[in-house]
Amino acid sequence: MLKGRLEAFSDGVIAIIITIMVLELKVPHGNDLAALRPLIPVFLSYVLSFIYIGIYWNNHHHLLQVVRLVNGRILWANLHLLFWLSLVPFVTGWMGENNFAALPVALYGIIFHHGKDSPLAIAVGKDFKGKISMIVYAIAILLAFVNSWLACVLYILVAIMWLIPDRRIERILFP
Repeated sequence: MLKGRLEAFSDGVIAIIITIMVLELKVPHGNDLAALRPLIPVFLSYVLSFIYIGIYWNNHHHLLQVVRLVNGRILWANLHLLFWLSLVPFVTGWMGENNFAALPVALYGIIFHHGKDSPLAIAVGKDFKGKISMIVYAIAILLAFVNSWLACVLYILVAIMWLIPDRRIERILFP
């Protein structure tokens, strides 16, 4: 199979995920800035998740640039990734609605943490950035039960690491 169908399907799922997240942002019941205050945790969790979804979308496209044909293993690995990404709106809302409480923050990290045997970890987890991400996620998940805000800081640090797509793929595409 050519990769175009996989890219189109993945783009559609990711677009729906972002749409669901933004539709979960509720309009405040007031017309002053004070009415926005209770929505700050919800908005912050949305921003963090939007950035994460954007990173996955961007890196997904970079990764698929080097793929010529798609086989069943790639299809299942992609569905595995999309399954976990489809849970992002749920954990985003749960985390934001509960002011970054420990369990929602821990589950947020679990959604993004891929074990060393996951298809994504096998694809990119052998480099420094992949290994350090898994370690930081594991620490953040445990830290969520001690200080959920510090756990979120660790999630932000991982996001910052991945904002720039993998340079190895960039070198293949643009020598």
